[in-house]
Amino acid sequence: MVLRRLAFAVPLLGIVSAVLFAVASRSPFDPLASYLGDRYLTTSSADQARIAAELGMNEPWWKVYGQWLSDLVTGDLGVSRSFSQPVAGVIGERLPWTLLLTGVGLTSAIGAALLLGVCVGACPGGLVDRLITGSATMVQAVPPFVLSLTAVAVFALTLGWLPVAGLTDAGVAPTVGQVVRHLVLPSAVLALSQMPWLLLSVRESVRAAAASDAVLGARARGLPSAVILWRHIVPVALAPFATVIGLRLPELIVGAAIIEEVFSWPGLAGAVVTSARELDFPLLAALTLGTTLVVLVGSLLADIAYTLLDPRVNPDA
Repeated sequence: MVLRRLAFAVPLLGIVSAVLFAVASRSPFDPLASYLGDRYLTTSSADQARIAAELGMNEPWWKVYGQWLSDLVTGDLGVSRSFSQPVAGVIGERLPWTLLLTGVGLTSAIGAALLLGVCVGACPGGLVDRLITGSATMVQAVPPFVLSLTAVAVFALTLGWLPVAGLTDAGVAPTVGQVVRHLVLPSAVLALSQMPWLLLSVRESVRAAAASDAVLGARARGLPSAVILWRHIVPVALAPFATVIGLRLPELIVGAAIIEEVFSWPGLAGAVVTSARELDFPLLAALTLGTTLVVLVGSLLADIAYTLLDPRVNPDA
C-alpha cells in the first residue's frame, strides 16, 4: 500500500506544480507593482522593464517552471522575492508556529470528539445526545472566519479575557506565557471548527459497533456495561475515526490558514497570501507542494492506522 501511494504521489506532485505555474501566470496581479510598492508610480517605464527582465517576470511560465524544477532536484528551493530571503528560511521561520497551532487545535478536537462522541453514541436518543448532536450540526455549518470573529468579539473585545491577535503583546519578546496566552483563542476556534465532523463520526461508529453481533453476545454473557463500552465498542469505533481524521486534513489546513490570518498568527498563511499576490513562484510552489504532500501523507497514515486497528482490512484487496 505504501509503495502504491508513493508511486501515485510523484506524478501527482508534478502535475500540481505544473498547473500551479500555468494558472499563476494568468493572475491579474502585477508582480512588479507588488515588488516595487510605492516606488511603482515613480519608476519610469524603461526602469520597470529593466527590473522585470532582471527578475525574470517576463519569462514564459514553462521556462520559469523548468528552472524551478531543475533547482529543486538539487535541493535548492530558490529565493523568495517577497521576503528577500531563501524559501527554506521563510518556511523555517513560520512552520513551527503553524505546527504549534494546528497540533494543539487538532489534538484538542480529537480529544473532545472522542469523549463526547462516545458519551452520546453509547446513550443515543437522550437529551444529552440531542443537545450535543444538534450543536455539532450547527457549528459545522459556520465558516471558520465567522467563528474566529465571534470569538474575538466575545472573549477579547467584550470580556477582555484573552488578547485579540498576534503572537505576543505589542513590543513584548516571545515567552512561553505570552505564546500560550495568545494561542488559546485561535487554537480553540480551530478545534471547534474541526470537532463537529469528528464527533459525529465517533457517534455513528459507536452506535454501529454497539449493534454488532460481538457486542450483543457480550451483553448476553452478562459483561458489565463499562467493559463492553471500552473493550468491545470503542476499539472498533477507532478504526473509521482514524480515516475521518485523515480525510479532514485538507479542511484543517484551510481552516488553520483562515484562522492565522484573522488572528495575525505568524504562520505560513501570511506567506501563502503574499506569495500568491506577488506571484512569488518559488515560495508559492514550495508551500503548495508542501500542503499537497501533507494531505497525501496524512491520508496514508490514516489508512495504515485503519489497517492496524482493524485486522479484518486487507490493504492489498
